[in-house]
Amino acid sequence: MKRVRLLLVAVLALALLAAPPALGSGKADWVHTWTAMPQLTEPHNLPPAPFTQENLVMPDTTLRQTVRVTEGGRQLRLRFSNAFGGAALPITKVAVALPADGRAGVAAIRPGSSRPVTFQGRASVTVPIGAPAISDPLTFPVADGTNLTVTLYLAQGQASTEVTSHPGSRTTSHLLAGDHVADTDLPGATPTDHWYFLSGVETTSDARAVVVVGDSLTDGRGSTTNGNDRWPDLLFDRLRDVPVLNQAAGGNRVLNDGLGPNVLARLDRDVLATTGVAWLLVFEGVNDIGTAEATEAAQNQVAADLIAAYEQIAVRARAQDIRVYGATITPFGGNTGYDDPAGLREATRQRVNHWIRTGGGFDAVVDLDRVTRDPADPRRMLPAYDTGDHLHFNPAGYRAIADAVPARLFR
Repeated sequence: MKRVRLLLVAVLALALLAAPPALGSGKADWVHTWTAMPQLTEPHNLPPAPFTQENLVMPDTTLRQTVRVTEGGRQLRLRFSNAFGGAALPITKVAVALPADGRAGVAAIRPGSSRPVTFQGRASVTVPIGAPAISDPLTFPVADGTNLTVTLYLAQGQASTEVTSHPGSRTTSHLLAGDHVADTDLPGATPTDHWYFLSGVETTSDARAVVVVGDSLTDGRGSTTNGNDRWPDLLFDRLRDVPVLNQAAGGNRVLNDGLGPNVLARLDRDVLATTGVAWLLVFEGVNDIGTAEATEAAQNQVAADLIAAYEQIAVRARAQDIRVYGATITPFGGNTGYDDPAGLREATRQRVNHWIRTGGGFDAVVDLDRVTRDPADPRRMLPAYDTGDHLHFNPAGYRAIADAVPARLFR
């Protein structure tokens, strides 16, 4: 009997050692502090000439980009993506620094702040077609909300015009011929409001993150370039102690590929494989409704398919111990492309929102329709939040959305 008890104690001890740390356990681990959903770059979003040539992008080019981390830490790791590249991506050199005056979108860095980044001890890395690359850990202490500068040099460039980027950066990047990775400033650089290749930054922390999956309403169309006032940015400003990760892209859809893979296809990459995630907030579906034909049959189909897809998303995320929250779809009445005279798409929006509110498919519901609609005409958003296209929000609208997300959901 004594030997049996000893065996049981040993088994229990091994189980405890193998169990993942509980939230707030104090054990530091890698957690994403910034993300950008990788996409295939459309032709008009490729780098401007001469940085795009025939079957070649960024030869002998320095690329400097800024991103805002949402969790501080002592160490950093960078993630680069060649998910949609038509050729291998040879990165010659990378450095991390602090931007001048701590600002987003600037070409200058704080003197003395630049640190080289390595990959398995080497300065360069070649990222295969379809693959990511993760840098070595770098001791580089940053605080929550810090803007970070990442500078790359590509000696050969990428031998394809199929490249991976995040066009909706709402942040200015800078391109300059030659190797200027360590330079304090880039005079004469060409600005472009896109991110290329960089898809994530991780830090060591015991915090747990929330990922927001969405479309242009989360990617920040209508927000201020270099202002970091998309609604996930503003939510982070409220929460402060929770990393907020934006995995949205303009034109994205839940069911079918649009600009970027559909949510069902990208969930593993953009949520389940993202380190440190404890919560998922799904705010997507308007593009599925708006691009489906304005017929009764097509709208009935897209409503049923969206509901089924939300259930699939929830099942897959919960299997990884991620709590799943759903946001109602906001109004688009008056939008030239999505609103239809018979109101069929509006009826679909109402049907889907009713399921989100009452269907029990999500662990909690964030009713963004309620806080953004015009009480005098609930088919439309409040005029004070409207960019003018009756679909996308201005910074005031994004503020209202961020304020509507209860902080208690992330405790």
